Amino acid sequence: EVRKLPVGRGIYAIAISPDGRMAATGGAEGVVRVFHMQEGKELHSYRGHAFGAVYALAVSGGTVYASGPFTSIGGQPRNNVAALDATTGLATSWAPGANDAVLCGTAIIGGAPVELAVMDFDFIGGSMGSVVGEKITRAAERALAERKALVIVAASGGARMQEGTIALMQLAKTVAAVSRLDEAGLPFVSVLADPTTGGVLASFASLGDLVLAEPGALIGFSGARVTSETIGEKLPKGYQRAEFQLQHGFVDQVVPRAQLKERIAFFLNAFRIAGQDMRWSL
Repeated sequence: EVRKLPVGRGIYAIAISPDGRMAATGGAEGVVRVFHMQEGKELHSYRGHAFGAVYALAVSGGTVYASGPFTSIGGQPRNNVAALDATTGLATSWAPGANDAVLCGTAIIGGAPVELAVMDFDFIGGSMGSVVGEKITRAAERALAERKALVIVAASGGARMQEGTIALMQLAKTVAAVSRLDEAGLPFVSVLADPTTGGVLASFASLGDLVLAEPGALIGFSGARVTSETIGEKLPKGYQRAEFQLQHGFVDQVVPRAQLKERIAFFLNAFRIAGQDMRWSL
C-alpha cells in the first residue's frame, strides 16, 4: 500500500526514488522534504541557504538532487544545485549557479544611461526560465524607477522546457514589465541576435519601440519545418531570417554587430530627454 503524501500547497517539484521507497518534494518555501512512500510519513526536511524556491528534483542512489533559484547579496537571482543525503537529510554538497542565461547591469550608451540586459545562448540555449524572467523584469522595473531607457539583446531558443509552466509564466511577466515602460513613455530598444526564437520572441523581444536585428539572424517562433507542416505550405526562401523580417516590417533595421553601439546611441539621442523631469520624447 502506498499512502498519500502530505505534501501541502506550493509544491513545484516531486521525485520518487527508482526503488519506489522514498519521495522528495520541494516548492515555494525552498524546503526539500523526504517521505517514506509506504508509510507516508516525513523522514526529514532540509532548508539551507541554497534556495529561495525548489523547481527541480531527482532521487538517485540514496541522494536527492535539488535545484532552484536564490537571491544573492547583490540581488541577482542565480540557480543553485544541492545534493542531499536521502537518509539523513544533510547536504553533502551544493554548487552556486551562474548568472543564468542573461546578464543585466547599468550602462551608458552615447551619453544616455540605460538598463542593459544581454542574453547568453551558451547557457542552455539562452532559454528563459524563472531566473531569466525575473532578471529581465527587474531590469525593466529599474529602468522605470530611474527613468532610463531599457536595452535588451536577445539570443534564445525560447522558454526553458525543463521548468514547465513556471517558464511559460515568464512570458506574461516580462511583457507586463516592458508594457509599463511604454505607458511611462520610456524607450525600449530590442536587439535580436542569432537566434531569437520561441517564447522569448513571443514576449518581450518583439515589443521594443525600436527592434534591431543582426544580419542573418534566425528570428521566428517555431522551426521552419514545423511551421511549414502546420500551415501545409512551402515557406519562401530566407523565411525567418533578419533580412526577410525587415522586408515584411517585423524589424526596423538590420545592423552589423560592429555598428550596433553607434546605432543604438543615435536612436537614444533621438529619444532625447525633454526636460528636468526626465521625460523622453516618445
